[in-house]
This record gives sequence, structure tokens and C-alpha cells, in this order.
Amino acid sequence: MLAAPIFRHSSYGKWHPLRIPRVSTVVDLSRALGWIDPGGYRTAPRAKAAALTGFHDPAYLATLQAAEDAQAVTAQVRAAHGLGTPSNPVFPEMWRRPATGAGGSLLAADLLAEAPGRIHNPAGGTHHGMPSRAAGFCYLNDPALAILRMRALGLSRIAYVDIDAHHPDGVAHAVRGDPGVLLISTHEEGRWPRTGALDDAGPGTWFNLPLPKGAGDADLMAALHELILPRVAAHRPDAIVLQCGADSVAEDPQAGMATGNGPHVAAVRALAGTTDRMLLLGGGGYNPWTVGRLWTAAWGALSGREMPDGLPPEAEGVLRAIRWSGSRHARDPDPRLFTTLMDPPTGGKVHPETRVRLNLLKRRL
Repeated sequence: MLAAPIFRHSSYGKWHPLRIPRVSTVVDLSRALGWIDPGGYRTAPRAKAAALTGFHDPAYLATLQAAEDAQAVTAQVRAAHGLGTPSNPVFPEMWRRPATGAGGSLLAADLLAEAPGRIHNPAGGTHHGMPSRAAGFCYLNDPALAILRMRALGLSRIAYVDIDAHHPDGVAHAVRGDPGVLLISTHEEGRWPRTGALDDAGPGTWFNLPLPKGAGDADLMAALHELILPRVAAHRPDAIVLQCGADSVAEDPQAGMATGNGPHVAAVRALAGTTDRMLLLGGGGYNPWTVGRLWTAAWGALSGREMPDGLPPEAEGVLRAIRWSGSRHARDPDPRLFTTLMDPPTGGKVHPETRVRLNLLKRRL
């Protein structure tokens, strides 16, 4: 696992969706469960600007650093680069925090290019960042940087799977037209950034599956078994990158899907069983209890752990200590959010829209 102290004490601001603890919760829960072995944790480094030019424009990187130093942006910078907006605010660590998340994914790419391994960077998954523009809470695009680094280091075939509630428009921008990179995205239909249409296709390596609002476990599991796993197997990747956004879980305030965390954990286990090189990233997720539990369970699956029926007192204490003000979702939370790691299955059937779209995608195979 890769993480760093900056994610424990920095915040996008008092009212921003990323005011909540996420990475620190994953680290603390994993330690409480005994899931970080000696040598199993490394501090994510802060990437230098030169390392980020594999995807980002140098002038934008300089502007982002200058904005952190000045703690202000001009109207021109706001319009040109998306900095200083409600989504991408000016805050004290607005360069150092994303540069550390990107540094973790770049380090993971280097390590996986050198030797097989399974790495979790919960601070990664910032899939909306563009070469010279911040977007959707993402100042940099660490998945794109990691994919491009692995390609440059000789891993010629990469599978990028994204199960966040939002389409990975920045990663799509980075890899469009590259037959060596398989991109599969499941995301909520009509959700910002409103990209990733079913018919937005690449040269046999580009699959978008919009899911209807309210999509549950059955929808995501159908996508896993009927689309993701067959396409990954056919691509024969040298490495897999899984963006495991938690905002598709029910009760997330930034999306309208209704899964539990079971399909995400199933996706980690299934994909990890097909490769000896895998990078697991975080992403969206704005309910501190659901995101912390999901990413911890995902790390457990990646590292071959058995899921506990209930949490030991130390782990339960990590979840009970979280304070989340300013959200209706924080009122009267389900007690299982404190006492268990895994959600119960949501039940239900595959939505008709999902079934039709899966069938249409299969005809392209």
C-alpha cells in the first residue's frame, strides 16, 4: 500500500465533498485489521513537475504550483485552467496533495515495470484531470500518468478498468486511439462529465457501459462477468489498472447508484486472479464510512485476506471516530457502517437498460 501523511491533514475546504477523511481511514482500518505486513507500506513520494509532463503541460504545472504559493488565482487562470472554482478550489496543499497522489501512482508504475506485484494507491484514481486543466476535483491525472509510464517502460498492453460512478474522461483523452490500452468504464448514465456514451468506441479496445440511476449489485456483477472479464482476457494485458471509485455505492452524496461494496471487491479478486501486475486506485467516494470500508476491503482482496464477519474493537473505533458535518447522509447512519466491512448484497435484478446495453456491446466483440 502507498499513502502519505499529507492525506491525513489536508482538505479541499470546509464545505467541499473532499473535506472527509479517506486515505487515512483506509490506512488506519488496514492496520487495525493487521492487513499491512512489515514492508507492505511505503510512503508515496511527491512527484516533481518534470515527472508529470508525461501527460500534463509544463505551463499548467507551473501555474498550479504558483496558485498554491499565492493562495489565489486570477480570473484568467480560473477560466483557462479550472483552478479556483468550487470544484477545484484554492487550498493550502493544492499542488502538494495531488502531486503526492500522482507520485504514488508513478512509483507503482515503476515498481510494476520492474517486477510483478499488487499495489494499492488509495489516493489515486483522479481520472478527470486534463493536460492543462483541473476538473471534477482532479488537479492531476494519476491513472493516465501511470498508464503512460508503464507503456514507456516496456509494458506494451495495459487494461484500464474504471467502476467509478463518473466516466474517466481524462484517461480517455490520454489513451484514445492507442490499441495497446484497453479501456472499460461502467458509470452512471447522465452523470457529470456526461461523456462515455455507449457508442463512443475505440479500435476494439474501448468499451463504455452507462448504467441507469439506481443500478445495484446485479448490474455491476453482470458488467463484471459479461464485459470486463471477457474483454480483459481477450486483451492479454501485461498489467491491469483498476480505478475502484466508491461513489457508485448507495448513500453516496455525489451519485445516484445503489450498489453495495461486494461487486467492487469481487472485481478486485477476479481481476487480480488474471494478472501478476495490478495497480488498484481509489477515485470517487464522498461518504467517509462507505469509501473507507470499500477501499480497505479492496486492499484485503488484493492482498489475499479473508473478510471478517465483524470488525474488532480497534477497527470499529476508527469508523466511529469519523465526524462528517454538513451532509444529510451523516444523520443516523446504519450501525453496520461501524461494525462490518462488507455490505449485504443489495438484491434485485439486472435493469433492462443494462441488459440491452450489454447485449449491444457483445455484438461488437
